[in-house]
Amino acid sequence: MNVSVPARTTVRWRRSLAVSAAAVLAAGTGVTVALPAHAQTFKAADTGAKITGEQQIASGEVDITISSPSLGKSVKTRLLLPQGWKAGSTYPVLYAFHGGQDNYTSWTKNTDIEAWARKYNVIVVMPEGENGSYTDWYNYGKGGTPKWETFHTTEVRQLVERNFGASSVAAAIGNSSGAQGAMSYAARHPGMFKYVASLSGTLSMRSPGMPAMLMFTNAGNGQDPYAIWGIPWFDDANWKAHDPASLVDKLRGTGLFFSAGTTGRPGPGDPDVAPWDIGLLSEIAIGADNKDFQKKLDEAKVPYTAHIYGDGRHNWPAWIREATFIWPTLMKSIGAKQL
Repeated sequence: MNVSVPARTTVRWRRSLAVSAAAVLAAGTGVTVALPAHAQTFKAADTGAKITGEQQIASGEVDITISSPSLGKSVKTRLLLPQGWKAGSTYPVLYAFHGGQDNYTSWTKNTDIEAWARKYNVIVVMPEGENGSYTDWYNYGKGGTPKWETFHTTEVRQLVERNFGASSVAAAIGNSSGAQGAMSYAARHPGMFKYVASLSGTLSMRSPGMPAMLMFTNAGNGQDPYAIWGIPWFDDANWKAHDPASLVDKLRGTGLFFSAGTTGRPGPGDPDVAPWDIGLLSEIAIGADNKDFQKKLDEAKVPYTAHIYGDGRHNWPAWIREATFIWPTLMKSIGAKQL
């Protein structure tokens, strides 16, 4: 779930003009703005997924098109490459997952993640997630497409490692459903991430009321909610297998950060909305859910850092504050050097 408001629209518009102007000036002076990779020699993933297109958006910012057998279609992923990137070198990597009703451009559209990343020798990978709930869909026990977890943890990972120098030393951050995805992936693939940061994620999927909230949200996105994790309670084994709170033992050894609001009141930078605004009401539920997750970690004696901050809507102003706070820790966890 992701109820967001437009952010930094003017900044992005000016940046687009600046990029366009730079391209014109480069053309006028004979300067070639080269793409950072080699479209004819891309290596495929083990599943057969392959990069079929590449577009430079700005300096160090590249969109790649991935033909994915796991999804049964092609989608895009946005990459931020460090200053001085060169083929043959290896760099630590951060995966940034977006929330529902957003896409692979949402982190660059709503935050200054480019500026945050530019200070370090890190590759940032922002894959498409659509409203896929960051799981290989259960499809009433039949499996099959879409397999979003396989796309993210196998196909995207292998493609950026094999073609852009991303190392296996990785961290992850996500907002809303992307936060749930990041934490679920960390638990289901122990050791994949050195550190994972969840910003307003649903981390205790089986807590009272949470299955109904998730089902309602996915139905509102035009999806069959029963096809994703299965029918609550009836297919509880599959829900449990994807629920971070049920997998806390597998998070041991991974650095953990999670944050959420609890009061249902706007926080700094939030729009002035009515008390019954869905962005406020949903954050109350997610805050309680994060407290349930925290309790499970405490019971298992798994270390973590939490910021259950009270006032704050389920939107980007809160996530920007939390992301900027945890960014240096994420970079340190993967050994990203400050430039």
